[in-house]
Amino acid sequence: MSALDVATKRGTVLNGELFAADGADTVVIAITGIHGNFYSNPFYYDIGDTLNRGGIDFIYAQTNDAFGKIETYNAKTGQPELIGSWNEDFNYTDEDIEAYLDYAERAGYRHIILAGHSLGTNKVIYYLSRHHDPRIEHFIFLSPANLAYMMQGVTDEEKDFVRAQVARGAGQKLLPFYFMGWVVCVADTAYQWLFTPTLNNAHVEPDGDFSEAAQITHTGALVIGTYDNFTRGDPVRFLENLNNHIPTARQNELVFIPRTGHTYQQKEQELADHILRIVGKWRASETEKHEEE
Repeated sequence: MSALDVATKRGTVLNGELFAADGADTVVIAITGIHGNFYSNPFYYDIGDTLNRGGIDFIYAQTNDAFGKIETYNAKTGQPELIGSWNEDFNYTDEDIEAYLDYAERAGYRHIILAGHSLGTNKVIYYLSRHHDPRIEHFIFLSPANLAYMMQGVTDEEKDFVRAQVARGAGQKLLPFYFMGWVVCVADTAYQWLFTPTLNNAHVEPDGDFSEAAQITHTGALVIGTYDNFTRGDPVRFLENLNNHIPTARQNELVFIPRTGHTYQQKEQELADHILRIVGKWRASETEKHEEE
């Protein structure tokens, strides 16, 4: 495993990690969710090591909110920057994902799989809905985040406070309370969580706003634990509901990992084995296709 720093178009340098196998021509890029770092999601180690044993590279791709605060720098200005869940701007989602895709393209990988976990999956859905990027062969959605579930603890008084702070031009000031009960952030970030549709794209309700999922043209796999409590009690239906709104639904694979939750505790290796199997199947299919040509 080695440090991987990638610069976005705006210059902000994102810090990832590369698990490298000898001579790999395939890479899985996993976009992290909020506070979805190695400490809270140790399954990334299992995925990286397992894929490497199968001759596949893996990129743990931190975006702006893998930690509360991340000390980095701007490649354009040379100045230090402090990013994190405290000041994330969802409008940079495309840039962040593209920074890792651009790296993979420059590195010469023939096969690129774009994955995401939790809010990282919502970011990948957003990206794929807007960019039918030919560099990406398939996607892997791990435990999409249901924002309605995450917002249920935010009180009406807190919502009004966020609105008022943004309205009076104080959006970059920290809120005087923990947003969602656990996140320190500025009002502008909280406002996006609450009131913008950017990443609010995975729903429990069949008639939710799936306009982003409906624009996806790639094929892939969707994975969830059967104890995932981000789904209002029915992870299987939650994942099926999302897939049903993707045009490639019949070609996609759904994987339900029993007796584990949102971060796959006690089932980390099982998750990694499934990902290796899925990617291996895709590689074999591509090889067969090229041989027929």
